[in-house]
Amino acid sequence: MATLAQDRVRSVGDTRFFTIMAFVMGLTIVGAFSMHLAMGRSTFAVPWPYHFHGVVFMGWIGLYLAQAVTIGTGNRALHARLGKLAYAYVPLMLVAGTVIMITVARINGGPFFFAANEFLISNLAVLYCFGGLAFWSLRQRRHTGWHRRLMLCAMAILTGPGLGRILPLPLLIPNAWTISIVATWIFPVIGMIADLRRTGRVHPAYWWGFGAYVATFLASMLLAYSPLGYALTHWVIDGTPGAARPMEPFLPPGFAM
Repeated sequence: MATLAQDRVRSVGDTRFFTIMAFVMGLTIVGAFSMHLAMGRSTFAVPWPYHFHGVVFMGWIGLYLAQAVTIGTGNRALHARLGKLAYAYVPLMLVAGTVIMITVARINGGPFFFAANEFLISNLAVLYCFGGLAFWSLRQRRHTGWHRRLMLCAMAILTGPGLGRILPLPLLIPNAWTISIVATWIFPVIGMIADLRRTGRVHPAYWWGFGAYVATFLASMLLAYSPLGYALTHWVIDGTPGAARPMEPFLPPGFAM
């Protein structure tokens, strides 16, 4: 009896933790983009792929938070119904993400504080890592421990653009891309620490999910700086305005924070 009560308390605490983490990650993204918009660093006067990407990805944040709330309030039926939307929504995100990355690479070669090959090759790789982890999480929805931890690892990947707008990336050249990725690892690490504190061990879902993310990033960087990576980058941007910038990160003339 005491064991059952202890398990119930642990389950409630576990659910509360993942609900809080969902809101922290979601607000990190929304807050960072809103801050840049308020500061005049972002604008709505951009080509349609930017709007397509923004609507789709912000929609995912809404869905993710709705899932956290529904399971947190015990509405498992609605949680399951909303979860089915993700099977169609994740592929839509991969399309929207691919389109915006190629569009940005061709317009300006990517943010100046990232190498063009890093922005294109590694960025696409971690996007598809998100897709893989999200689908894996959905397939494990009957196994709550795996499902929620794999989805946390997937969602952590999406915090990169938000954290990148908070960090002083121009001051972190030439390692801005690596630092912006490593910053997102804080969320799975927090989850692993929480597991250790609650149960005395790290759930294997973190080792697999976080490990897949780290491995994807390392492999993507090797590819980005290989002859094939450079060739792919040139294939995408050559003949476009994006090819006018240096391949490596740089500070534009007269730049000031």
